[in-house]
Amino acid sequence: MKKPNRSILLLLLISAVGQATLASPSIETSLQQQLINDRDVVFIQRNGLADTLRYMGLNGDLFPPARTSDNRLVNRAQRQKILSTWISFLDRLIILDSISQSYAGYEQHHDERVRKMAFRIAYAAFLARYRYVLDFLQITERNAQFHTLLNEPIPELGLNHDTYAEVKYHYLNIAIATEFARLALAYRLHGEEPGFRLNPGIRQDQAKIWDYGRGKGIKQTIKNGVQIVKDSSFKALFPIQKGISQWMGDVRVRRPHQSLITLEQVRSLQSRLEPGDILLERREWYLSNIGLPGFWPHAALFIGTPEQRQRYFQSADIKAWVRQQGVDSGEFEALLQHRYPEAYAESLGMRENDFLVRVIEAVSEGVVFTSLEHSAAADSLAVLRPRLSRLDKAKAILQAFHYSGRPYDFNFDFITDRELVCTELVYKAYEANGDKAGLTLPVVEILGRLATPANEIVKQFDQNYDTHKQQLDLVLFLDGQEKTGIALESDLATFRHSWRRPKWHILIQESSKTAHH
Repeated sequence: MKKPNRSILLLLLISAVGQATLASPSIETSLQQQLINDRDVVFIQRNGLADTLRYMGLNGDLFPPARTSDNRLVNRAQRQKILSTWISFLDRLIILDSISQSYAGYEQHHDERVRKMAFRIAYAAFLARYRYVLDFLQITERNAQFHTLLNEPIPELGLNHDTYAEVKYHYLNIAIATEFARLALAYRLHGEEPGFRLNPGIRQDQAKIWDYGRGKGIKQTIKNGVQIVKDSSFKALFPIQKGISQWMGDVRVRRPHQSLITLEQVRSLQSRLEPGDILLERREWYLSNIGLPGFWPHAALFIGTPEQRQRYFQSADIKAWVRQQGVDSGEFEALLQHRYPEAYAESLGMRENDFLVRVIEAVSEGVVFTSLEHSAAADSLAVLRPRLSRLDKAKAILQAFHYSGRPYDFNFDFITDRELVCTELVYKAYEANGDKAGLTLPVVEILGRLATPANEIVKQFDQNYDTHKQQLDLVLFLDGQEKTGIALESDLATFRHSWRRPKWHILIQESSKTAHH
């Protein structure tokens, strides 16, 4: 059984909790924090599933509100929107599935409070995926075309064909219905914890599933001959290859908060970067990957230090432009300070471990200045250099300072500037206008919202490479090798192909034959 979809679907044991007894106070504290983090992940992912179902309900042209025998083929744009919805739905489903699995040994922990909280988190994750899959099928089973469309391979998630059929088999099955009944009883015995953040979702999802069981909505398909495994609590959606789960758990224990790219590597690449360079980053086992399509989830803007910028932006045309902005000295640094004094002061501060600020990026805390040592402490890193003049790069950095302090846009809404996501910061900084040349970065629709995923930037780079449309040059590519625990500098061809990698590439990754020191 080596189908990639069976070995990848349990991808991200983002919430792995060891089964061994935890004695160290620091480990206990870490476990408590992990429980809180996982609780919040379940909350966010459940809301994401709810958003997906709302989007489907509001788009009757894509998802018929009633059963139909209309066999007219969807056009290309409709097809892309349907597949994008399915991929987003599966992505969140996978996370909830993996969280349920990670607490398989919760009952062995010595602390009763930990046991109960772990069970509630895993149960909430189980309910959310069970309930929303039934809701999803309630809609998709109205049109037979979905059987063909949603069973196509999904390379973004590393899934082969027939994924939709497997999801149906798993969730319209007596085994999972029996599992739900048993877990619901266990939940009653554990009791509801007052004030627990997941309580409302648990109540709503339980009620909806019981409604389905009473015949409201989709009719469950009971498969004969299914063996119900005893004590099959939180059974995985798909089985994974033997040893993968343990390996993923070991990785989490071996390098929590430790990147494959070393501090020495980050320091060595500083001399190769220029203000205005675009950083593309990937971190394995990180929540930031959730809900973001493709291998590359994050982008940041390298702005350099004041000294670097002062040396870089010294051309006559830049000085003339700065004077036009009302700064007589013609110094770009003086313009940054004059236009955005608070942001400029913030950019001068030291960051983690007294490292200098060299990067601006949008993270969950908002649009912030940070050090290269912190931002580039990733598992894979690529640096792209815009084919623009230094004047246009200066204007892009000035625009990026404009967004400093804005909150993170968890709704991924490109229409407003009030909140930004990581790629939106890069997009808006390099957006062309009457005053400056810029970059034309790809914009796609995800669940009705416009976005520029970092993976799409790499895809565009690959497709436009060595043509008149090429806008960027590759400066470097550090490719993380999870199984060997290092990141090696790789070549242009490997980078161009990287956007095609499954989202959970590390689970099938072999040491790169093209990578080199």
